[in-house]
Amino acid sequence: MTEILALIPARGGSKGIPRKNIRLFAGYPLIAWSIAAAKKSKLVTRIIVSTDDEEIAEVAREWGAETPFLRPAEISQDKTTDLPVFEHALKWLEDAESYKPDIVIQLRPTSPIRPNNMVDDAIRILQNHADADCVRGVVVAGQNPFKMWRFNGEDKPLNPLLAVDGIKEPYNAPRQILPPVYWQTGHIDAIRTATIAEKKSLTGDVIYPLVIDSKYTVDIDTLPDWAKYEALVYSGLEMVSPGKDRKQMPETIKLIICDFDGVITDNSVITDQDGKESVLASRSDSMHIKTLKEKGIDFMILSSEPNNVVQARAKKMGVESIHGVGMQAKGRVMREILEQKNINAEHVIYVGNDLNDLSCFEIAGWCVAVADAYPEVIRAADYVLTKNGGHGAVRELCEIVLERIK
Repeated sequence: MTEILALIPARGGSKGIPRKNIRLFAGYPLIAWSIAAAKKSKLVTRIIVSTDDEEIAEVAREWGAETPFLRPAEISQDKTTDLPVFEHALKWLEDAESYKPDIVIQLRPTSPIRPNNMVDDAIRILQNHADADCVRGVVVAGQNPFKMWRFNGEDKPLNPLLAVDGIKEPYNAPRQILPPVYWQTGHIDAIRTATIAEKKSLTGDVIYPLVIDSKYTVDIDTLPDWAKYEALVYSGLEMVSPGKDRKQMPETIKLIICDFDGVITDNSVITDQDGKESVLASRSDSMHIKTLKEKGIDFMILSSEPNNVVQARAKKMGVESIHGVGMQAKGRVMREILEQKNINAEHVIYVGNDLNDLSCFEIAGWCVAVADAYPEVIRAADYVLTKNGGHGAVRELCEIVLERIK
């Protein structure tokens, strides 16, 4: 049996995004996405996270990886390259367990969005080419290096970065006649253990490509990257996920059901000295309700909140409401509503933010969470809005639906 080790490097001292390896990305710790890719493989036989941080190690274990050692601090610095990390792991495993894998897979946490069969595809390429030292994930380059220049100073001439045989001035040539160029990604490296041990390299001399669709190109370095790529997760792209597969928006939509507190409102309440409660909602959430109804899509509020403020706000929005529903009864009441209206659950969108919405998520054809929903709700959602509850989340959803059906 071929021993194939997935090794995931995850140090604790990230500067750009502090604690990024355990920060929640689309509802799951960032490191969980790489662990999930390894777990999905039919060929990987062992999954280990190399970290210097006990908290990261604990999270890694929760999501199904081993952490048999903590990485030494001297190879956990900002400028530490990958090679000593892998050399350390392999030496520790051989010394402590007499374990020596045939192939090592590197899965960097900062490239969490991966095609479903990517890991096994890389392994098979390596196994099918005896001359290969390594297989590296690549995508079509977004910028063409033949049109790049060496900069020698503002008062000195530029020099072309690269030359092309048979093309005098590649920087002036049409892109179509230039050689194809690919960019290495952080998604995966499949490496023979001998390449690391004997050639002191993570690539060796003979590197085969695993060509990955450019839509999976993700490398998270900054917080804007984080938000951008979370949106890609919710776009419906097929990918490995630590949780359930996310459903697509239904082709036919008959009804949108929203929770009240935390969706229509911002989940806060103001109580005066007489016990009268007020909530904060966004006027803009009513903007597209009439248009939806004209297109045959009904809208209603289903709330556990017993206060009459639900009914008052629903009347102002021009929608039906049912409130005062017990927290444990929302799913049952939702089923009764659909039966009364003769609407198939697969044609229903439900929008929620809290744990009492999960029973409705189990029923709806498409489950949507507001941006500030609880982590468990975000994990269960098929789509997560960019707006918080009470701050235009409902309007955002309405515009997404109207854009789909126009």
